[in-house]
Amino acid sequence: MTTDLDTLLTALYVFCDDHLTPPERRRPGRRKKLSDAELLCLAVAQVLLGFPSQHHWLRFAYGRLGHLFPYLPHQPGYHKRLT
Repeated sequence: MTTDLDTLLTALYVFCDDHLTPPERRRPGRRKKLSDAELLCLAVAQVLLGFPSQHHWLRFAYGRLGHLFPYLPHQPGYHKRLT
């Protein structure tokens, strides 16, 4: 299951990164620790895997998906970026 989830999240990230922010809106300078495409991938995976609680989801993500994302926010930061 992990390989399938990794493949799905990688494909979703590439799609979101290509279509979420138009190239003309990308600016030079310091990037966010967690891009919008990465945040969207995490949110979609949370829904697909059926985690209603952000606390449980982030605990799962740290353990099983940490190798896919260079930075995973803590619960308050994750909730703030989603809203």
